[in-house]
Amino acid sequence: MVRYYIKRTVQLLVTIVTVVSLSFFLIRFLPGGPADALRAELLQNNPGMSQAQINRRVEARLNIAPDDPLLVQYTDYLINLSQGDMGTSTTQGAPVTEILASAIPWTIFVMATAVGVAFVIGISAGALMAYKEGSRFDSTATVAAIVTNSVPDYIYGILLLWILGFQLGLFPLGGRYSGAVEPTINLLTPMQTVGFLGDALRHAALLITSVVIFVWGGWALGMRGNSIQILGEDYLRVARLRGLSERRIALRYVGRNAVLPMYTAMLITVGFLFGGSVILEQIFSYPGVGYYMIEGLHRRDYPLMMGVFIVITITVAIGVYIADLTYGWIDPRASADGGSD
Repeated sequence: MVRYYIKRTVQLLVTIVTVVSLSFFLIRFLPGGPADALRAELLQNNPGMSQAQINRRVEARLNIAPDDPLLVQYTDYLINLSQGDMGTSTTQGAPVTEILASAIPWTIFVMATAVGVAFVIGISAGALMAYKEGSRFDSTATVAAIVTNSVPDYIYGILLLWILGFQLGLFPLGGRYSGAVEPTINLLTPMQTVGFLGDALRHAALLITSVVIFVWGGWALGMRGNSIQILGEDYLRVARLRGLSERRIALRYVGRNAVLPMYTAMLITVGFLFGGSVILEQIFSYPGVGYYMIEGLHRRDYPLMMGVFIVITITVAIGVYIADLTYGWIDPRASADGGSD
């Protein structure tokens, strides 16, 4: 088992280093790379600036020395990255780590809430569909799950924003919270804390709803299939012959065994939704990680782009890593089968 943990940890580190390296070299091989673009911008805005001054300014902002060999730049970037230095955003005028540190909690808040709500709705609906297999409810819910899971979440976002935000004015059109509300999370001031959290939830409600509408169907169909398969197992007939109640059979035998395979999918989904927030956060003008990715892309802010890309990559990789390591604890059968790997 220890060998398995070590192997998965090494795979995680190799994945992260590989993605960081690929993004570093691919961005620099683009025509008009970040150094050239920033050098041209500085020269245009500061005609009297010498070449040495421009190079020093480029080095300070991009966290690399543009005249050094590419491998030297790469080594310096990895060293600085290991120390938490991702360079300075050329458009925000602030360290990338500070920008991302302020954005990550908001993206986590939105995506964690959306995934939690969608997971509860999905497995509840899937279990009901399995118990009512072949009924009108099962057919209707199956069609609804397939349709909602087939349409991209940003389509729901645009429709919700236009109808509930723009036409009816029920929800804000953008931002993390109202300007009149003081950001407060303090147990000593519960009223201000509740007011702030309620306002933040109202600003994120449409974004969360878009993700929930898109995601719940996949989990409902997965839960339905798993439950139907388990309902045909012999040990359930034995449980009924022993006189166990249907409620106990449903919760302890069917629900528990059906939801176990979906645990891994949920953790992986969290990681991918973190990356999928790029378009939704831009639609709702919600300054999270995805919002800054699009901003960096539009304005050629390469340090910011790379910082966001690295954060998204690490999130997906850690989601898969946690799923690999913890699934054996939840389902001992997985440890018996794969623990010796």
